[in-house]
Amino acid sequence: MAPLAAAYTGPPKLTLHTAFTEWRLDVPMLLLILAAAAWYLLSVRKVRRGGGQWGSGRGFAFVVLGLGFWTIATMGWPGVYEGVLFYARATQTVLLVLVVPLFLAMGKPLTLLTTAYPGPGHRMERMVRSRAARVVTFPAITAIALIAVPMSMYFTSWYTAVFNSGTIRELTYLALLVPGYAFFWTLLRVDPVPKEYPYGVGMWIAAAEVVGDAFFGIAIIANTSIIAEAHYRAVGYPWGPSLATSQVIGGGIIWILGDFVGLPFLAVQLIQMMRADKREAEQIDAELDARETAGQPADAITGTGAEPETAERPWWESDSRLTDRFKQA
Repeated sequence: MAPLAAAYTGPPKLTLHTAFTEWRLDVPMLLLILAAAAWYLLSVRKVRRGGGQWGSGRGFAFVVLGLGFWTIATMGWPGVYEGVLFYARATQTVLLVLVVPLFLAMGKPLTLLTTAYPGPGHRMERMVRSRAARVVTFPAITAIALIAVPMSMYFTSWYTAVFNSGTIRELTYLALLVPGYAFFWTLLRVDPVPKEYPYGVGMWIAAAEVVGDAFFGIAIIANTSIIAEAHYRAVGYPWGPSLATSQVIGGGIIWILGDFVGLPFLAVQLIQMMRADKREAEQIDAELDARETAGQPADAITGTGAEPETAERPWWESDSRLTDRFKQA
């Protein structure tokens, strides 16, 4: 393997110290992050001044964790070293595709918009409930996009185009964020969603995402050619692992760090499903108790109980689910 170029002009050797001290200014991302933080905090203030409540945990998830990891991914060490080390770019990809969108979705921004600004919020909610939104956010589509977008970047010329154009770089950051946010938004269901799919579906989709991350990472590790080799040789960093080793580390980061996010999310889906079943059981028990107190038969909750005046009639003629059919007949 040919040696790296001798003339290196990039950032200093990546160490634990430089990982905390090396930063770069990305003006478009900084303005976007600050605008998002300002909107969220001012909206929370408006809700509370109007007598409403908004949990501080939601704000912490959105502003501190979501926007914080967004800042680190684009302006911290992953952003500083993205054009120098393959595994820095891989770390940045996982942060933008999985970590940042997860915490942004947990902040319930759509609910905040509807609560703080009812007019625009309700218009946004109508868009969310539209047929087009239901098609675009179908679970299989969001899961495929979550893996397909970064994979298409890594295995095409898109990967190196980011290094040659600031505009493409900024648009790429957003392109990585969008499928991740759509994925977590529709499966977490803490905000209004186009369609509420059963939690069992969410668990299968989350499991598929974990498998997809593993496939993506293994595909990079098993790749015998160096991705963007010409670019990294031109950079010629004189320290750190070889290009092949850096690529293997990057593939491992995509695999393991992706699963580190995906597996807890899968557990959250299971917990949400158990809670939903518990709420449904409590609701049915409450309705049964209310009907029993009112002197109605307990099986009326399912629509199969007969009213006193129709006690001699077959149950299926009194079933609300079948009445229309008999009327038509």
